[in-house]
Amino acid sequence: MNRFFSIMLAVLGLGISGFAAAETAVAVVTAVADAASAAVPAAEIVPTVHKGDVAWMMTATLLVVFMAVPGLALFYGGLVRAKNMLSVLMQVMVVFSLISVLWAVYGYSLAFGGEGLIIAGFDKLFLSGVTMDSLADTFTDNVKLPEYVFIAFQATFAGLTCALIVGSFAERMKFSAVLLFSVLWFTFCYIPIAHMVWGAGGYLLDKGALDFAGGTVVHINAGVAGLVGAYLLGKRIGYGKEAMTPHSLTLTMVGASMLWVGWFGFNAGSNLEATSGAALAFINTMFATAAAVLAWSLGEAIFKGKPSMLGAASGAVAGLVAITPACGSVGPMGAIAIGFASGFICLWGVSGLKKMLGADDSLDVFGVHGVGGILGAILTGVFAAPSLGGTGGDDFSIASQVLIQAEGVGITILWSAVVAFIAFKIADVLIGLRVPEEEEREGLDITAHGESAYHY
Repeated sequence: MNRFFSIMLAVLGLGISGFAAAETAVAVVTAVADAASAAVPAAEIVPTVHKGDVAWMMTATLLVVFMAVPGLALFYGGLVRAKNMLSVLMQVMVVFSLISVLWAVYGYSLAFGGEGLIIAGFDKLFLSGVTMDSLADTFTDNVKLPEYVFIAFQATFAGLTCALIVGSFAERMKFSAVLLFSVLWFTFCYIPIAHMVWGAGGYLLDKGALDFAGGTVVHINAGVAGLVGAYLLGKRIGYGKEAMTPHSLTLTMVGASMLWVGWFGFNAGSNLEATSGAALAFINTMFATAAAVLAWSLGEAIFKGKPSMLGAASGAVAGLVAITPACGSVGPMGAIAIGFASGFICLWGVSGLKKMLGADDSLDVFGVHGVGGILGAILTGVFAAPSLGGTGGDDFSIASQVLIQAEGVGITILWSAVVAFIAFKIADVLIGLRVPEEEEREGLDITAHGESAYHY
């Protein structure tokens, strides 16, 4: 028995010593591996261009062009009188084209060509230094986008924003004055606001303002400029005394539908990648718009007795506007809530508020885009909260974010109003804003462009 225990103790001793030896060997190997990894630098992250992202972003860019021409043009064209149909189509198409060219000349450089609080820089004037191999930043370090695609996408935003303003002074402004105002306002208002909200080092971006696809940059910006223009040009001849009903609600419905379709590129494209972030913006755009159509129609049924086709189309645009700043940071239920709110609030904006303001905002640019943009920007700060289904972090504060959103709204309103006032005044001094009375009565189609939309 004693011999058995002696043998067992010997075996156990050998096992322990073997285990210790093995453990020592592992430690040595680990130390050698650590030394080797320290000697070799970590592999550098190489930016990757994904074909799917490129394809999606080119498609999104096309969708935004579709929003403007023909979408916005037909939506506005159907709302004016027949004698001014072509003038509105012409203004939307030429303003969009003009701003697109200016974007390539200097707009992109000033908005996204570098870092700065208010503007970027002059390094990329005339797209200097941009080649087929140039890459634009997206939201991740290792996934990039060809810069040409990013430039084209942002050009559509600039062109559409300036074209939106056309609706506020439709049927009475000189075509040449429209173009001069557009150049001035684009240069001194759109570009700085776009950089402050989206550009590297931008003041509002660094403050933490949330504007996923342009609530401040596009809609509040354009709505305020339009309201200023409506005041400065004065009311249309016969406004409040003569019938100025839309000449084709059919075309307005077609235009609104095109806007809805194109807006998926506007919102989901602003994610800059074909990822779940784009999917969130996509579904929110769908649900918020549908909710706004229902809310506006319900509001008309309650307060006017009947829901109208014009109301449904206007509700769709209101919902699209309101969800724009929020689409990438709220959940689907939050999007529906924002959509419902915009339907009711923008209905008031084009009726009760419009009467209070006393301006002839011809196609309700401020009532829909201005009011809807303000509402959406503020509610973004509410529904981005994780507790309400949003994408905010664990330390997200509704009160703090709403204050930041309000600051962005306030800066945009003030900046746009001041620049628009000066730009309209310059155009008035150099060209004159308003067409003569006899030309306004005859209609701008014939007097400004020498053609008619319809021949009976």
